[in-house]
Amino acid sequence: MRRRALLPAAGLLGLSAVLALAGCSGSSVDGAAAADQDAPITFATTPLGDDPAANPVVAFADLIEAETGREVEVVDVPDYTAVLEALRNHHVDIGFMSGFPSALAVNTGEIDPLVAWAGKDEPVSTCIVKQDSPLQTLEDITPETVVAFADPASSSGYFMPVKMLHDAGLEKDADYTALFAGDHVMGFQALKQDQADVSCTSTMFPTMTGTDMFPFAEGETRSIGLSDSMPISVTVLADQQIAEDKAELLKDVLPKVFVEENAEKLGAMFEAMQGGEAIVDPSPELFTPFVEIAAVADVDISDLG
Repeated sequence: MRRRALLPAAGLLGLSAVLALAGCSGSSVDGAAAADQDAPITFATTPLGDDPAANPVVAFADLIEAETGREVEVVDVPDYTAVLEALRNHHVDIGFMSGFPSALAVNTGEIDPLVAWAGKDEPVSTCIVKQDSPLQTLEDITPETVVAFADPASSSGYFMPVKMLHDAGLEKDADYTALFAGDHVMGFQALKQDQADVSCTSTMFPTMTGTDMFPFAEGETRSIGLSDSMPISVTVLADQQIAEDKAELLKDVLPKVFVEENAEKLGAMFEAMQGGEAIVDPSPELFTPFVEIAAVADVDISDLG
């Protein structure tokens, strides 16, 4: 039977602590942990909806178990930064990250990318308002406008929207008021409850109207801006002490699991891949295009590799 665990918040560092590691050389690992054919695969995940039947993490675990013959243990953590810390501190084997947190992780030298999926040349983020909002375009935003972001380590919920707003001549804390909701869904709730005027998120969420993932009916919201595309959509990151047999198994299985025939089961997890090509053992250089965009958000990830 698959187990779920909650990694306690105590001991998990914030984003600033993750960034502080960026300037440090990576710690060496004296070989992978000993192979254990019966060892479960542990996977850190952030909340992805309240309905277990519709939660793509359950489907992902089922598919990985079927392909590998190993139990998958899902470890619930509160946010993206906690996923990175769970990997860095050897609490889990793997975690899924979008482009920017993946670049942050690679930058520490303490987390390895197993498989990455190339992005496609389409906007990855949108900033939405309620249908009756007086805001018609990004240019209507003022310093009093509250803009909700998902998480300070989110690609589609922070970095790409900040770049979008920057390109429109709007700088955080000067031309608008930033609110970090904690995750995408909480950002939508902030908009729904009038705690925010704008919610910036992934373009995939507004397609999920009337679900736990997007609590608005069709026509209740509209977009006032779209972001650029990203070179890497999603990366599966691994603990550097993951057993070698387990790492090789996952590198073989993951591209087979994230295929069109499993798209409906995997839901938001599959959508996040954007249909891009799977890249096994991606090089650090693949993440360097994120540097310039991160600089707009006052985050330095330039010391990659």
